[in-house]
Amino acid sequence: MGPGISEVLPFAVGVAISPVPIIAVILMLLSSRASANGPAFLLGWVGGLTVLCAVVYAVADAIGVSGDSGGSNGVSLARIGLGLLLLVAASRTWRKRPAPGAEPELPRWLAEVDAITPGRSAALGVGLSALNPKNAILTLGAATGLAQLGPSAEDAVVAVIVFVVLASSTVGGAVAYRIVGGERARTTLDELRVWLAPHSAAMLVVLLVVFGVLLVAKGLGVLSA
Repeated sequence: MGPGISEVLPFAVGVAISPVPIIAVILMLLSSRASANGPAFLLGWVGGLTVLCAVVYAVADAIGVSGDSGGSNGVSLARIGLGLLLLVAASRTWRKRPAPGAEPELPRWLAEVDAITPGRSAALGVGLSALNPKNAILTLGAATGLAQLGPSAEDAVVAVIVFVVLASSTVGGAVAYRIVGGERARTTLDELRVWLAPHSAAMLVVLLVVFGVLLVAKGLGVLSA
């Protein structure tokens, strides 16, 4: 059980500290529909991560990547490729970062977050967890790495649950805090949003570099073993 959790742990942290989803859920929690949209977003987020991680693990396990050198090497090459994609994305994000003192350009859809319905909030949760390129790559990295270890079915289920729980900790924590914290939570979350907006690009670059290098290193490590 320990090796499986250790494998997915860093990737879960990378998903959890994604700045744009955190900003999105905070905006929902500051809206008039906070009590409905916040939990709906969290439900979609958890569902998206769970389905993607479980499906990728099941496919990789069915292929037999833990015992077949060809399958294992194929997964390792894929992880190296995904890591390189993250490094390329980091370079592009760095070049496009706002100039010092300039107002950061956040996605246009964030301006409409406070007016959407719970159904669209849930769909947005799925999109930002399972369909967001960076989070999807990290989830793929976690699931394929877990499959390469060849854990028992029970250990694999535990590792997937740990991954989803940790990857959802920031979004879930914000939702829970807003529910129990009242107006004080509203003020604190708004302050966090104000801080995150100008720092989101720098945070994203760091995440992309760290996990790009991690995926490449893990892929090379298995290939050379």
